[in-house]
Amino acid sequence: MDGNRAFWDDLAHDLEDPEFLREYVVESMRIATLDFVLNALDEAREAAGLSKAELARAIQVEPAAIRRLFSSDQANPTLGTLAAVAAALGMRISVEPLSKAHRRKFTVPLLEGLVADTMKLAKHLETFRSPTSMPAW
Repeated sequence: MDGNRAFWDDLAHDLEDPEFLREYVVESMRIATLDFVLNALDEAREAAGLSKAELARAIQVEPAAIRRLFSSDQANPTLGTLAAVAAALGMRISVEPLSKAHRRKFTVPLLEGLVADTMKLAKHLETFRSPTSMPAW
């Protein structure tokens, strides 16, 4: 438990640096957003009964590209790729505002480069970065 506490203390300290804070918030939100979108698209693919190879043929890409898209921990697809996959599944990618509470937690630190309680922010962002949780935007 002490090692875990040390991690959170170190992260909270690092978040006091405005540049680090901004990078950490942006990366956390990027990961959470990609996980959310990719999981939704893969679930739609499965619900439609399409294999990854069939989906690849539909958008004219190599099957390996779709396998990597849905299985890689390092996925960083372009918006164009996500839009093409979504279209083939009868969906579209859209942008929606964060709740007021999340805007206070994420947007204010990005704009101002500081946050009152770095430990609280770190733990809140960690819940967004968890691959098993879906963000409550």
